[in-house]
Amino acid sequence: MIAILVPVLSRPQNARPLVESIHAATTVPYEIHFLCSPGDGAEIEAVSEMTQESRAQGTVVSFANGPGDWAKKINFGFAITQSEFCLLGADDLRFHVGWDKAALKVAEDTGAGVIGTNDLGNATVMRGLHSTHPLVRRAYVETYGTIDTPGQCLHDEYSHQWVDTELVETAKVRRQWAFASDSRVEHMHPFWKKGDMDATYEKALSTSKEDHALYQQRRLLWSRAAMRAG
Repeated sequence: MIAILVPVLSRPQNARPLVESIHAATTVPYEIHFLCSPGDGAEIEAVSEMTQESRAQGTVVSFANGPGDWAKKINFGFAITQSEFCLLGADDLRFHVGWDKAALKVAEDTGAGVIGTNDLGNATVMRGLHSTHPLVRRAYVETYGTIDTPGQCLHDEYSHQWVDTELVETAKVRRQWAFASDSRVEHMHPFWKKGDMDATYEKALSTSKEDHALYQQRRLLWSRAAMRAG
């Protein structure tokens, strides 16, 4: 079973296309969990429509929208689900047929805890070195957690950026990273001319300098762990 975790904010128009894409492309057992912010009325209403029409579920998280929103919602989603795998999703994704079986095959073949999906946009991702929306094994989170917080999927002190990089780089140090090139979970981001810039994207991009500085500070934690491991 895959739990597809979808943090959302102020994009009610994306809920239906996302659900339709997942339904059309996914063949293994799965569940969709939309994670909404308190007070985001239009988004909550759109998600409610999807929960009535499909197998999607919607939850309003217990904290206000703010820095670290995506990571906090992913951690919240991990806590309320029990599936063996979680896809760290978003509402600007297009799922391609076979994405699920390709990712699960790599997970089975390698035993890795963090399986990169192919977003068909980011050059580093397409080289197999990174993933913006990976599949994460629950046992990995329960056994390892972040580099300094056992049982937690993502470090949530980044405002938005670099949190996925920390996850991937930490998994590499632990020899728990693998990439599934045929697991195509396309990121319909304005950077790749596949979507339009909006306030949610602008919010995510507004703290690039601060997020990178935090990443540079924290990378010493897993660099030291790698040195200790030899």
